[in-house]
Amino acid sequence: MTQQVTRRHVFYIPGFDPVPPRAYRERYRREAARQAALSGYEIDRGTAPQGARFGWGVRARIEGAEVDARFELLYWADIVQAGMRGGIVSGYLALARTAWAYIGSGALFRLMRLRKGPVIAALYPVVVLLAQLALALAAGVVAAAVAARLLGPMLPPAAEGALRLAVVIGAAWPILRWFQRRDHLYAWYLVKDYAFSSRLHGAYPPEQEARMRRFADRIAAALASDVDEVLVVGHSSGAYIAVSVLADLLRDGRVPAGGPALSLLTLGQVVPMVSFLPRATRLRADLAFLGTASVPWVDVTAPGDGCAFALCDPVAVSGVAPEGKRWPLVISAAFTQTLRPETLAALRWRLFELHFQYLNAFDNLPGRADDYDYIRITAGPLTLGTRFAGRAPSKSRIETPVNRHRGIAA
Repeated sequence: MTQQVTRRHVFYIPGFDPVPPRAYRERYRREAARQAALSGYEIDRGTAPQGARFGWGVRARIEGAEVDARFELLYWADIVQAGMRGGIVSGYLALARTAWAYIGSGALFRLMRLRKGPVIAALYPVVVLLAQLALALAAGVVAAAVAARLLGPMLPPAAEGALRLAVVIGAAWPILRWFQRRDHLYAWYLVKDYAFSSRLHGAYPPEQEARMRRFADRIAAALASDVDEVLVVGHSSGAYIAVSVLADLLRDGRVPAGGPALSLLTLGQVVPMVSFLPRATRLRADLAFLGTASVPWVDVTAPGDGCAFALCDPVAVSGVAPEGKRWPLVISAAFTQTLRPETLAALRWRLFELHFQYLNAFDNLPGRADDYDYIRITAGPLTLGTRFAGRAPSKSRIETPVNRHRGIAA
């Protein structure tokens, strides 16, 4: 093996996640230490990138080579938090708008032809929120009946109906507030997630476009530095953000010839949830553009992850695969093979943690150089393109262009 990377700048774009950046830093440090113990790596803390708002660094010795890796989280949790604001009424209105966005456009039925898991995840909050509403109203009706029996004889007949309505609302409201505040089932969170992605029917909101321009500026600055590789990682909904940011950089001529290698790694992507909507012309154009670009793009999912469109080629299924398409290389993280049975069993009902497994240690790696190993990819001595140069795409990948809406931005 010839060492290609001594210094790497990793940009991580999270999905629709309101958690603070330190949670990602601590996850990386914890899981890097676990993977080091499992795989014989040496991992130590390093220096955060200069000018990064949120970042951390590691010094690693992997595959016999020493690498300085600096990580920068591209922050948009404040936009996520703003999107999650609102009370009970706004939540149910968001539910109705989101359902109409996917059903009215026909996107939902096309998505069901890909993977059932993400579609079930999309329908799940609808069922839960309607069940919560029914339960709260049922409790309110019972309370109203009791109130009418106790107070009805003392009221004029015309006032009994108003009393019942007031008691139904008064009893149901705190129950719904309890469900919303605790959200143990993540139903309210998921409604806000899908509502954010679909509120403009696939077009990016202005605040997201503005933040993506700032992301592009940070990546462009790294491409002008003395690192050997700039690796952009997009996780979950961060995958389609990464696609658009890199497409902008390439179109604008901000990727210097002879500069650091630029690579794209997408993990647990949910691109079709946006690209299948009618006004996602910008995203579809970016997907088509990156499909033939010179930037190596590896897309990693796993059939066990019910929150991702596992092994669905995001360019092809969106119906915008251009002539001469090269990317992405679609491969599986193969949780059933790369995790011990007891580890997988412990994650079985922890669906959100399973969706984050791409960022975690793998305790049953076969040991091949092209196995998916997040720590080795981000802190090892090879560029992403070289590491997966001989890797064949997954045989079970889906490339059928089932999207109904295929228009792209001019």
